[in-house]
Amino acid sequence: MRLIVLAIFSLLFQGFAFSQGCCSGGGSNPIAGGTATGVLQKYQMEVSLNYQNNTSNKFFEGTEEVSQVGIYDELSSEYLFLRTDYGVSKKLTLSIATGYHLSKNLKEKDTTTTLSNSGMGDLIIFPRYDIYNKTKGNIRTEATLGLGLKIPIGSHTDTVDFSRSNTIEYLPSTLQLSTGGADIMLYAFFFREYKKQKFRLFANSLHIRKGYNSLDEKFGDYTSLSIFASKTFFRKWGLTTQLKGVSIGQLQINQAKEDKFELDENYFEKITWEEKRDATGSEKLIFIPQISYTQNSITFFATSEIPLYQNLKGVQFASQNQFTVGVNYRFLTKECEPEFELKK
Repeated sequence: MRLIVLAIFSLLFQGFAFSQGCCSGGGSNPIAGGTATGVLQKYQMEVSLNYQNNTSNKFFEGTEEVSQVGIYDELSSEYLFLRTDYGVSKKLTLSIATGYHLSKNLKEKDTTTTLSNSGMGDLIIFPRYDIYNKTKGNIRTEATLGLGLKIPIGSHTDTVDFSRSNTIEYLPSTLQLSTGGADIMLYAFFFREYKKQKFRLFANSLHIRKGYNSLDEKFGDYTSLSIFASKTFFRKWGLTTQLKGVSIGQLQINQAKEDKFELDENYFEKITWEEKRDATGSEKLIFIPQISYTQNSITFFATSEIPLYQNLKGVQFASQNQFTVGVNYRFLTKECEPEFELKK
């Protein structure tokens, strides 16, 4: 694992790096997000890396905190997210991203036993197209649409051997490296910059249409809407505030498999499915401050998520502590071609 981390950082300082990450539904890996993104210049490349840490030992049912239930009392994860964007034209930018789960852990209550998992996340292919970009005096306005695909390469069927009961079972979905389904992503971005004041207002929206996996399960669709305000100080420092609303649907199961559950004499299996479904789905409102420092073409940043409102279906781990640090590098791969030549 250390070799992987060192290899990533060596790539970064050779000129190819990565950044951003943050939304997830169920057991899927985080999706490119965290900071709203438009398009790059033609032939421009942005390479980014970020590290994200999550921990929680709180449980919510609906909007209220409740005491711990079940045998697990803490959920934690560490994640590296890699992304590269390339300006194919002045209107079209292609993004390719993936990630590596350094660790995903569920700690048992009153014991030292912890279920863990690690490994590659999924592959994200995410083109974005600029439908409007205009500068008038001091104000620049931009609007961008995106249509992407998440290809499942991370595992969603990892198992654990419970020696005390002599059984082999699937790890909980929160510890799987992927949901296992191919997802479609719809994205919209609006940006307005006041150049003289070095102040920016922008918003983005992301909808992820989840697909069924090999277990005939479909994790709930994900929808987010974010608004941002950003200000540059002392030329190199930036402060961004983000207010994000998130809605995640409940787990679904293929109808044919659901009918099988209804007819199955194994009553325990039926209850397990119902309980698994009922403890999924949520609505949240999150405040996310970000501070950044830019030197030439490299930007370092740090963010933290502060939950303002949570409404969880059933009893689930609540959002509690999440922080992200990252670095961003942007450069031209070759000189842009002139759009016109002066007549002699």
